Amino acid sequence: MVVFERDIAVDMGTTTTLLFEEGKGIVAREPTVLAVDRVRGEIKKVGTDAQKVLGRAPANIAALHPISAGVISDYEMAAQMLKELISRVTTVSLFKPRVLVCVPSSISGVEERAMIDACIEAGGRRVYMVETALATALGAGVDIGKANGHMVLDIGGGTTEVAVVANGGVVSCDSIKVAGQSFDEAIVRYIRKKYNMLIGLTAAEELKRSIGCVMQRPDMGVEELRGRSLTDAKPKVIQVSANELIEAFVDPMNRILEAVHEVLEQTPPESVGDLETNGIIMSGGGSLLYGIDRLIERSTGIRTTVVDDPISCAAYGAGKLLKHLDEMQDGMMNYRRMRQLKL
Repeated sequence: MVVFERDIAVDMGTTTTLLFEEGKGIVAREPTVLAVDRVRGEIKKVGTDAQKVLGRAPANIAALHPISAGVISDYEMAAQMLKELISRVTTVSLFKPRVLVCVPSSISGVEERAMIDACIEAGGRRVYMVETALATALGAGVDIGKANGHMVLDIGGGTTEVAVVANGGVVSCDSIKVAGQSFDEAIVRYIRKKYNMLIGLTAAEELKRSIGCVMQRPDMGVEELRGRSLTDAKPKVIQVSANELIEAFVDPMNRILEAVHEVLEQTPPESVGDLETNGIIMSGGGSLLYGIDRLIERSTGIRTTVVDDPISCAAYGAGKLLKHLDEMQDGMMNYRRMRQLKL
């Protein structure tokens, strides 16, 4: 009897990579980062182990992020990371698993080919792709086969995906390179400008998670922040309030709101009418920012809800599609390029 490996769904994001194995659920959840020896070109650590050395590694060890804005920026490193993660959840076998990958709707043909090749090199037998928006809708329990339109707003680490899905496909969409990391960078710029102090992105991310908000919070949190003074290069400690972060987040938040409104303008009136009933579904790590769902709802006038597990939602949705791989074609023809071909 021929036994094949179980099929695997991969949500390889800019900050986090998740693997969903058919019949088991999510079997791996790792930061999308590698620690690499600059001299020998060898990968020393992957995922969580690599993240621990960020900012603390010797000069010859570099932290690399193989995914940028949701697509591969370093092909070799991405393939090696996928290979390592897939090997952790599969056994040695002649019959490799099929792989389904979540990708942004804005992915180009070159980027799509790079992702397919990386998955094949990592041990995939055949590679299929699904747009993140569709996977997120499935993960949130939406029946995407129906004609009713649903808007998905996925704020990941490197990209924000905005899409209206209906009839098993994407009706309209936009993908911008403003997301979780943009909020971290906004904190770094704000602290530098207001306090003349330099902090790292890791410290900025920790501050965002602890008291980050885009609307006033009832607890009015205050956190101690340590960094380096730009005046004399000495260690410096300051107190930062949640209200200050609202000010820091104005620019990236406005750009996300603009993307949402642009997609609404592109969407046929019938589907926009559906949104009055179905609302906006939010996912991704950025959706955990305090008050962001209420701000979106206030700006659009459309009921907005955050899914139960925002970080894993797309992976769960892709996992549901593993049962239908026999009905799918290799690779993917995404909405944006289909529209360009029609033009």
